[in-house]
Amino acid sequence: MSYYKQVRPLFQVHCQGCHQPAKAQGGYVMTDYESILKAGDRGMPGIVPGQPDKSYLIDQITPHGDKRAEMPRGADPVQAKDVELVRKWVAEGAKNDTPSNARDSIDADHPPTYALPPVITSLDYSPDGKTLAVNGYHEVLLYPAEGGKPLARLVGLSEQVQSVAFSPDGALLAVSGGSPGRFGEIQIWDVAKRKLKLATSFTADTLYGASWSPDGKLVAFGGADNNLRAIDASSGKLVLFQGAHNDWVLCTSFGRDAKYLISASRDRTLKLTEVATQRFIDNVTSITPGALKGGLQVGVVRPGADKKIVKAASIAVASTEEKLFEEILIGGADGVPRLYKMHRETKRVIGDDANKIREYAGLPGRIYAAAFSPDGTRFAVGSSLDGTGTVRVYQTADAKQLSQLEGPLPSVYALSWRPDGGTVAAAGFDGTVRLFDPATGKPKGQFVVSPSGATASR
Repeated sequence: MSYYKQVRPLFQVHCQGCHQPAKAQGGYVMTDYESILKAGDRGMPGIVPGQPDKSYLIDQITPHGDKRAEMPRGADPVQAKDVELVRKWVAEGAKNDTPSNARDSIDADHPPTYALPPVITSLDYSPDGKTLAVNGYHEVLLYPAEGGKPLARLVGLSEQVQSVAFSPDGALLAVSGGSPGRFGEIQIWDVAKRKLKLATSFTADTLYGASWSPDGKLVAFGGADNNLRAIDASSGKLVLFQGAHNDWVLCTSFGRDAKYLISASRDRTLKLTEVATQRFIDNVTSITPGALKGGLQVGVVRPGADKKIVKAASIAVASTEEKLFEEILIGGADGVPRLYKMHRETKRVIGDDANKIREYAGLPGRIYAAAFSPDGTRFAVGSSLDGTGTVRVYQTADAKQLSQLEGPLPSVYALSWRPDGGTVAAAGFDGTVRLFDPATGKPKGQFVVSPSGATASR
C-alpha cells in the first residue's frame, strides 16, 4: 500500500480541514506523515505501525455496531473500502513513501518564501475600508488599505488561493482554493484573531469564487468539478448543491435579499438558483449559440438600496410572483461587459436574450475581474490580452466610460472598490497592487505583494 498515492489523498479529503497546523482540532495534525504517528490531546497515538487495532485514528473512522464513526465529525463518513485501505496500510507497517521533493513543510511557523511576487487572482477591501486582503501562495496577506508591510499572513493548507472575501461585518474572511488535481478547500478565518476558524475540503480539484450571503450566514463557491455549493459559515455543513453547469463554476454572488444565488461558468451561462430549495430556476443569460462568445468569468450582483418589486416569470410561463428587482454585471471571454436582470419578466422564447439590459464598450481580451462602486452607480472591469491588461470604469445607468487606469499594465485578474468610493485596487500577473482614482484613472499609489514588505512602494 502507498501512503503518498492512496492513503494521503483520503486524509486530504476527509481529515485535514480540521487537523492542520492552522487548526489542530484535538491537538492532532494530519498534514504530514510524522504528525500522523503522534498522539493528540487524548494521549493515544493516531497510528501505530503494524498494529491497526492500537491505532486511535482507525478507531475513530470505523463505525462500531449500529453507530456511525466518530470522525469525520459533521461530515460524510469515510467509506468502508477506504477505512479498510487505511487499516491495511497500517498493518503493512504504515511506511512513508512520500518523495523527498514533495514534502510540504509550509505552515504559520514556516511561512512560504517568494523568489518572485505571486500572481494575484483576488483582492477584497474590508467593509470599514481599512484592510485589503490579497492572495499569495499558501496564504492570504492582509495589508493596510494604502499598502506597506503586511499586517498579517494567514497561512493555510491550500497551495493556490483563488478568491478572498470579507464577511459583511468584516469579522471573517472566506478563502477558496486548493491544490490542483488533489483537493479543493474553503477556509474561514477570524480576522481579528488571525486564526483559522473553519476549513473544509470538497472535490479533488480547486474551488473558486467564494461569496457571502448578505446576513453572513452562508458562503457560496464554485469548483472545477462544474458544481455550485454553499456551506454554513459557522459549521462548514453543506447546505446547497447545484449541478446544473457543465463546465467550471468560477464566480458566485448572492442577491441582496439572500433568496437567490447566481453562478458564472466557463459553460457560457449565468445560472440562477433558489437558496432555500437548492432549485435551479433559470439561465439568466441567453442559451442561444453565439449569444455569448466564450465562457463567463465574473457575475456580480449590483449593490444599492432600490427595493423595486417585479412580477417574475418562470422559464415556460408568465407569472405574477413578486420578486426583488436585481441586476447582475457579467464578463468573460469576449471582453464585453453586460448588465442583466436577475429575474425573468417574460416567458422564455427560443433565441431571446430578454434579461439583458445593456452592453458596454468591450475591452481588449478576456474580462477577469469586475467590481461595483458601493452605491452601484459605477463599476470597474479588468481584462487581459497577450499579457497586457486594461482597467476601465463605466457609469452603470448609461454605459458612459468614465476613466481608464493609466498604463501600460500587465494582465489584470483582480479588482476591489474601496467602501469610501474613492479608490479602486487592481492587480494581476506581476504581483503589484495598483491603487487609482476611479473618477480620473490617475494612480494614487502602488505596492508589490511581498511578505517582508521589502519591495513595497508608494
